[in-house]
Amino acid sequence: METISGMSNWRLTLRREEGGVVLLRAETCDARAVLPDRLFGLPVTALDNHALAPEGREIEGERLTITCGVPGQREWDNRRMEELTLPASLERVGNYAFLNCSALKTLRLHDGVTHWGSGALMNCRLLDTFFLTRTEPEQGPSLAYLAGELYRELDVTVTETDGSVFRLLFPEFVELYEENISAHHFDYFISGAGYPYHHCFRQKRLSLKEYDTLWRDFLGMEHDEAAAIRLAWFRLRWPVELGETAAAGYRAFLQSHAGEALSLLLEEEEAISLLVAETQPDRESLAAACALARERGKTAALAVLLEERNRRFPAGWEKSFAL
Repeated sequence: METISGMSNWRLTLRREEGGVVLLRAETCDARAVLPDRLFGLPVTALDNHALAPEGREIEGERLTITCGVPGQREWDNRRMEELTLPASLERVGNYAFLNCSALKTLRLHDGVTHWGSGALMNCRLLDTFFLTRTEPEQGPSLAYLAGELYRELDVTVTETDGSVFRLLFPEFVELYEENISAHHFDYFISGAGYPYHHCFRQKRLSLKEYDTLWRDFLGMEHDEAAAIRLAWFRLRWPVELGETAAAGYRAFLQSHAGEALSLLLEEEEAISLLVAETQPDRESLAAACALARERGKTAALAVLLEERNRRFPAGWEKSFAL
């Protein structure tokens, strides 16, 4: 078995083909792991069926160990893997490739994957955060696949070929089947307001304008307020293809929930000035946000909040005198 150095610790079983390398099996002991883009001078183009599924069967193939420091006593168990970066050259993901990667929460990938196998993400119950890098000006099918396969709330950051970035939220929904004994069939129900967002793709391409048209109906249904705040904020902070009418709707919602927005998004210190400008918080909301920033040690955010409070609500206005 050959051993080479790399960015993460891996035990690989692979097959070399004319066009690239197929990973038949890949095991890591790292919580945050990066699969290599190239091996033996060839691009890594495919993950085979059950390639990263824990406790997969032994497969015949070429063996390779990749080391990044000393693994120590850590277990080689993909069920402990929390974050994974896939090869930029990847084109195919096989059936049940990530089956039972139960701790996996974040996936980083490029948009060149043109084939996703059946049940590729089955039982990845924590997976909800994606960083997708476009490889061609035209969208690939990966985002449509991820949104259609996973019903939970998804946080997706997309980097375009020109380097521009935008971030989207796909709210959660649940599909329910209830047995109707008297009618001898199952009734189908959808719970949650996220269904249209997960299915607003046409020919596996997302239209941001269509995405924005879902906002009014979303607010009219039972929805999670924190999800609504983040959805509106993501579109205003990264306004790619955002029309003024849609922007006004998002802005009005944030202004009516200014206190909640400041509390929820306080961690985003680098954008706190924009958040304050968009929400126009009242004096009480600003005071509460200042107190929370002090409590959390967010000094940069606190400085912006104090400046805004002093500009809009000078302390001298609150003074009173009695004779």
